[in-house]
Amino acid sequence: MEGEALVIKCPRWSSSVKVTWYHTNTNKIIPAEEEGSRVFSLNRFLWFLPTSREDSGNYTCIVHFSNNRTKSFDMSVQVHPYKQGVCFPSQIRYPNDTGRGRIVCPTIDNYKNATIIQWYKDCKPIQGERYLKEEKYVFIKNPREEDDGYYTCQFTYTHKGNVFNVSATRIFVSEAKHSPLPPQILFPKDKDIIEVELGAALSLKCRARLGIKKPPMAAVTWDVDNIQVKYLDFSRFHEKTNFFEGRVQEYYRETTLHITEIKKEDLQANFTCVAVNEMQNTKATVTLRLKAESEMDLPDILLIVGSLVLLVAIAVCVILYQSFRVDIVLLYREIFQPYSVKDDGKIYDAYVIYPRSHTSEANFVEYFVYQIMPDILENKCGYKLCIYGRDICPGEDTASAIEKRMQKSRRLIILLTHQLINCKEPAYDQHIALYNALIQNDTKVILLEMETIGAYEKLQESLRFIIKKQGTIKWKEQHTVHPQSSSSKFWKHVRYHMPLTLKSSYSPNAG
Repeated sequence: MEGEALVIKCPRWSSSVKVTWYHTNTNKIIPAEEEGSRVFSLNRFLWFLPTSREDSGNYTCIVHFSNNRTKSFDMSVQVHPYKQGVCFPSQIRYPNDTGRGRIVCPTIDNYKNATIIQWYKDCKPIQGERYLKEEKYVFIKNPREEDDGYYTCQFTYTHKGNVFNVSATRIFVSEAKHSPLPPQILFPKDKDIIEVELGAALSLKCRARLGIKKPPMAAVTWDVDNIQVKYLDFSRFHEKTNFFEGRVQEYYRETTLHITEIKKEDLQANFTCVAVNEMQNTKATVTLRLKAESEMDLPDILLIVGSLVLLVAIAVCVILYQSFRVDIVLLYREIFQPYSVKDDGKIYDAYVIYPRSHTSEANFVEYFVYQIMPDILENKCGYKLCIYGRDICPGEDTASAIEKRMQKSRRLIILLTHQLINCKEPAYDQHIALYNALIQNDTKVILLEMETIGAYEKLQESLRFIIKKQGTIKWKEQHTVHPQSSSSKFWKHVRYHMPLTLKSSYSPNAG
């Protein structure tokens, strides 16, 4: 509720782990409490003292384990405005409490030294000798049906001399006692006719409602020509019974008569379901008849043929799409031009991560990054790349500049080479990229395998996870003959994984 205190807990496994809280949408860290803070974090807790309607949104807590692993949990907060005469919005309810007459005040354990001020039932203060209030509980003596309803506890929490109100509501439902009702057979309907085939097996189900809660006497059975199934041929007839409760604690039983083989004499028999409780019994009788050949064959044949045709058509479509998926998507973009208006606040279409070195081994990779990629993706396809060394100005704080550029990029392109794999300490931009891709899950990664890597055992675990999930785009030797042809298989796959471009930026006939 707006204007009340609120605390959220992040799941964790031990007190030794570190927890960091973020605004999910803005990715901003929520700091610890400072003087005058209204929203702040404290280990596994996120505090709102008090809540405001602007706090509605998504929050993420990240648990940092001692082995450098992390795990994130997303949570949604909805702050409801206060309305005169309404003690709680209908959306603010905690799980139901049923039966024994003890109702616990929800969430109060999250607030140290909280003091309960008042308990309400359906927005009215509870009073009378039947209610006993003790610590965080209210006890109802001999609960009955009229005690069912919404119970709200209102308590105060004091923080650094400031007093905040908190309210929490849950539903209480008393334990209903058995109430007899005339038995009602839900199915089958009396005088139903069941179509069968000679020699086939058959299962006849009968379901009946027998009262509220389990009655002292209840049965649902099958008779065949007024003879109970238990006195028939056990090798061909047997019953199985299940029982269950409905939404309002109505008691049901369902008995299934299994016939292993239909014989001619069964076509002249009456199959009767009998439902019995302490009030009375009721019956429903069904008979069997053979399926007509004309009714059976033609629809079955049409159904089988239609199903096969549909399955073949689906299989062909799936095969064609899997084989030509990249070409189909690129052709669709060229014909229908579904270009993005780029109102997502991003500046770059991709941030490029590559192994930087001054040795001769990196010459081709650097030539690829500074010459070939810009020529294809920027000049011919209309994309805007961010390349370290070209787009990060001298004098900028490197770590801060890299992080900002990545946040403003729609994709992360990582060039996989032996030099990158054998590097003992990953570059800062590679570390941040993998964190954004795996933890934040807000930026897609495109992996370009510039050299044959093999079985990927030497790659760090995060890269292996991404490769297992989406694979890599492999640069092959024949690409070096005409590396600047945007219609090659390699560049088609890159364009397929890139975001949509501005309509005015890219001509389909370019390159």
